[in-house]
Amino acid sequence: MTRAYDAVIIGGGHNGLVCAFYLARAGYRVRIVERRAIVGGAAVTEEFHPGFRNSVASYTVSLLHPRIIRDMALAEHGYRVLERPISNFFPQPDGRYLKLGGGLERTQAEFAKFSSRDAATLPAYYDALEVVADLLRDMTLRTPPNAGDGLAMIAAALRQGRRIGGLTLEQQRDVLELFTRSARGFLDGWFESEAVKAAFGFDAVVGNYASPDAPGSAYVLLHHVFGEVNGKKGAWGHSVGGMGTITRIMAQVVRDLGVEISLEAPVASVLVDGARAVGVRLESGEEVMGRAIIANVGPKLLYERLMDPADLPQDFLKRIRGFKAASGTFRMNVALSSLPDFTCLPGVGEHHQSGITIAPTLDYMDRAYMDAKREGWSRQPIVEMLIPSTVDESLAPPGCHVASLFCQQFAPVLPDGRSWDEEREAAADHIIATVDAHAPGFARSVIARDILSPLDLERKFGLVGGDIMHGNMTLDQLWAARPVLGHGAYRGPLKGLYMCGAGTHPGGGVTGAPGHNAAREVLKDGTLLGRWLGRG
Repeated sequence: MTRAYDAVIIGGGHNGLVCAFYLARAGYRVRIVERRAIVGGAAVTEEFHPGFRNSVASYTVSLLHPRIIRDMALAEHGYRVLERPISNFFPQPDGRYLKLGGGLERTQAEFAKFSSRDAATLPAYYDALEVVADLLRDMTLRTPPNAGDGLAMIAAALRQGRRIGGLTLEQQRDVLELFTRSARGFLDGWFESEAVKAAFGFDAVVGNYASPDAPGSAYVLLHHVFGEVNGKKGAWGHSVGGMGTITRIMAQVVRDLGVEISLEAPVASVLVDGARAVGVRLESGEEVMGRAIIANVGPKLLYERLMDPADLPQDFLKRIRGFKAASGTFRMNVALSSLPDFTCLPGVGEHHQSGITIAPTLDYMDRAYMDAKREGWSRQPIVEMLIPSTVDESLAPPGCHVASLFCQQFAPVLPDGRSWDEEREAAADHIIATVDAHAPGFARSVIARDILSPLDLERKFGLVGGDIMHGNMTLDQLWAARPVLGHGAYRGPLKGLYMCGAGTHPGGGVTGAPGHNAAREVLKDGTLLGRWLGRG
């Protein structure tokens, strides 16, 4: 059986839903084909133990673009985000703690416990970071200039580079440092306290299988601060009902526009006719044809597993094989009988509604990475824990809680031929023990746990290498070079083939920007084709 559409989107994650919205609003007939039995990709809420529900993979909100929220009328359909009272809570090995967020003065008071100089420096640091974050916000919904497009590329580069040219020399130096230096190198230039540097440096290793000493890791730090919640720049929050509420609403919005969403419809291959992508063949044998085939899966999955190598230009295929995708993330959801009680800050408090981060120094983060390279995972892993049930009682039974444990520096591929299928439980035990060391009794409070090793993330969500970003966020894989220079404008190497996932600009996180931008390029090409055929 064969059916034809204006656009066929591979993958029902949030970017695919956003892309479908803009295409359907413009009158396109769109079909989304999703491998899983639930829409939403990695932004889903599922029950993992009777009575306990949680955001299974993606777990917190900040980067979803305000324009997309407005255009899709998400708030009118029930989208609601509760801000964290503080952003992060960092237990320290000496029995102290540091809270980050809650306003400038509060954070300065926290920093002053470790360094009065760092407290005084903080406003200037925030100002410098905000200038660069504003640049990223400005570029988020812009298509990068595409290498090889001649004058069009030059014009686009000049337009997008104009903003940088308007900065002061000092600000331009900050931009250069944030895009090229290591997180440690950048932060050493601002602060003296190891606890303070860790509070900011943690963002540089989130989803980044690298040391904070790695060149370019400062950019990953920046990537996590250019979002906003409820109009507050840099804020993070909890989606009421979990992240699945966002994609459930998006799915309803696009269905109302006539988009067809097929669940349990895994794609076996992309169909190619000559030098043009013309459809997909599902594992069921059904062929779905489209004028535009749009991939909301990562570049590695699309080009190495869903396409015949003979259909791709050989140099392009070589570059894709060299595209780095591995984030070293280990994800766990746990059902708790009680809240963790931290030795450094006993009792229930605002810290339970923040990101609870076990990563007290940059040296700790560096050792975690080195351990993972050598042994497969770190002896002292990096753990961020969120407990969304502290603000959303619908997620757990009365008196109980759910927690998201987002852990870094677990080798995507274990050394010495070892398998994550054999070692995932031991790694999970190790993570629980790490939290228990700071909050005695935590291990006893765990009722159930849902484990997602890097291999599990790949199997369940199609994240090759367990990479939550669909590809490393390094300088050689950003902007016009994401995923490959010459194909950074959401168009693949074949006519009719497009990309709308996090493997394109601006990268990972629940932003919706790749879906928005890819739809614009599809519509632009469709308009030009219509005019050429006399239909425009």
